[in-house]
Amino acid sequence: MERFSSAHHRRHFYFWITGVLLLVALLGVSLSFGSVKIPIGEVSSILLDRSEYENQGLANIIWSIRFPKALTAVLAGAALAVAGLQMQTLFRNPLADPFVLGVNSGASLGVAIVVLITGPGLASLLSGMGVAGNYAVVVASSLGSAMVLTLIMVLSFRVDLMTLLIVGLMMGYATSALVMVLVFFAIPERLQTFFAWGYGNLSHVTWDQISIFAPVVVLGILMAWIAGKAMNAFLLGEAYARSMGVSIIKWRTWVLISTSLLTGVVVGFCGPVGFIGVAVPHLCRSMFQTSDHRILYPAVILYGGLLTLMADFIAQLPGSRLVLPLNSITSLIGAPVVIWILLGRRSLRSAFGNG
Repeated sequence: MERFSSAHHRRHFYFWITGVLLLVALLGVSLSFGSVKIPIGEVSSILLDRSEYENQGLANIIWSIRFPKALTAVLAGAALAVAGLQMQTLFRNPLADPFVLGVNSGASLGVAIVVLITGPGLASLLSGMGVAGNYAVVVASSLGSAMVLTLIMVLSFRVDLMTLLIVGLMMGYATSALVMVLVFFAIPERLQTFFAWGYGNLSHVTWDQISIFAPVVVLGILMAWIAGKAMNAFLLGEAYARSMGVSIIKWRTWVLISTSLLTGVVVGFCGPVGFIGVAVPHLCRSMFQTSDHRILYPAVILYGGLLTLMADFIAQLPGSRLVLPLNSITSLIGAPVVIWILLGRRSLRSAFGNG
């Protein structure tokens, strides 16, 4: 296990404090800015005493619209970042994440089946079926992601990593093709909702839905944390992991379930948000200069939430009534990171071995 000097500890402390302060500041800014600007001082007062502002409608804007959206952004970013970190470690591939390996597409297929076939649209499904509708979307997206990820895991025993990456991309195209078939036969009313969902949107998650969304994310992250020791062993290869007494099949299955839950619940409620899973783990490795999952797990949770909240804030175009697709912003953030990975792939060998 890695040992850290006092300089490393100071560096870690700096990035922890910086990340927390930036997250708190961005939360305040996200609650303040929008189509209706609310001064930071009033935001603080509303959070502390909602009743005083009930008649002005400001409390409703903060508590019913902006705060759930900000909380959803933090949870979704943390979930995708943890899922990406697990997949990169398991496959020992710096480009592995739910989006690149087609897991997001599998989850999208599950949601498409629920939305385009069984109901008039995602929004009406969730509101009309209540808790049962929420679970239907989460289960459908989780099963879709698990289906793709299971096939990838089976193939991982037989092919090399580069072939596996290509297979994952092809599976993503295949599942996307199935979604297109469903779209072709769907009625226009359902298509509008599904396309809006496909751009990625955090504002449709209500407090009732967060009561399901948050526990599933927490469960997936806890499962990931439990697998931390095994993940550290996987960094040095499966032969080393076996020599350390790690059950390969057990922990692969464990990570499969955790990643499927994290990806499925985010895709189900927020749409297929891309690039967070591949970008954030590399940013955290670079900042904290470690591959130890005991440090990386909390780091990607913090910075995954921070980057997703930042992307959502940019997408809102503060001061304007226009809203950009969330996926366009996350792609603009994530694409340069992927390029950096490809150009600096030699420096990643210490984190991923020779894979």
